[in-house]
This record gives sequence, structure tokens and C-alpha cells, in this order.
Amino acid sequence: MEKTVVGVFKNHHDAEKTVQILKKRGVPEKDISMVARHDGTTQGGHPGTGMHDLSSGIGWGSTVGGVSGLLAGVGALAIPGIGPIIAAGPLAATLTGAVAGGVAGGLMDYGIPKNESHEYEERLKEGDVLMMVRADEPEVDKAKTLFEQNGGSDIHVH
Repeated sequence: MEKTVVGVFKNHHDAEKTVQILKKRGVPEKDISMVARHDGTTQGGHPGTGMHDLSSGIGWGSTVGGVSGLLAGVGALAIPGIGPIIAAGPLAATLTGAVAGGVAGGLMDYGIPKNESHEYEERLKEGDVLMMVRADEPEVDKAKTLFEQNGGSDIHVH
């Protein structure tokens, strides 16, 4: 049975390192999602002028430089109450349809309980990075351990 491991990271480097390890272990990109606040700068540190489709190759500075190279389907959204975010993986599509409900609404649509969804949204507001990975039952504990070893916290399985 497939489950989803969800956790947050205090910085982009630790989250991106975790994605790299997951991919090296053979986890398909389609099973990995990452969401983070966007700092409003483009490549080179210049202020951004709006939301862009990152899959077209536009760099958004160090905040997403690694993400766009790690995962396909990276996009930017403006979420009420949070501001600009970047999202990659299957969760990005869910959030695109749930902009009015915020990140918590998108997470609930993805099957995350309401209280945890709101907790994760608050962590995003604080600047943390949200990561999710779908895994078969035997791989769930490995994914949880990997999250923990790389600085992940508030790790839950659904």
C-alpha cells in the first residue's frame, strides 16, 4: 500500500539534499513534492516582477536554483496570506487548483488532515520548506529516517 511521508526542513539546502538522495535511491520524480516561499528575487538577486513558469528555465536565485534542477514541473504561485511560493512535483498541481484555499486547502485535497495542513502552512509562512514523498509500505520507514537524518521535522505518514 502506498503512503505519503510529509515533513518540513528549516532550509533549502537540506531539502534539496534529501531530494537528491531520494532520486539516487530510485524514487521517481513524480513521487516527490516540495513547496517553499519565494523570496521575490530572480536570478542575480534582482526583484521579481511577477509569477513565472519556472519550467521554462527562468531562474529564481538560490531559493529555487537547486529545486528547478532537481525536480520537473517547478512553478510559482501567489498564495493569499503567504505570498509567492514555489512548488514542484504532484503537489504543485494540487496547489494550483487550490490557490483560494491556500496551502492548507491544497494539502487537505491531497489527503493531509486539516490540523496538520494548517500546521504545515504556518511553517511555510515562517520560511520552512515542505516536502512530501509517496512510498510503498517497505520504503516508508526509510523515507522517514532520511528526512530525520537531513534535518526534517514534523514528519507524518498518511
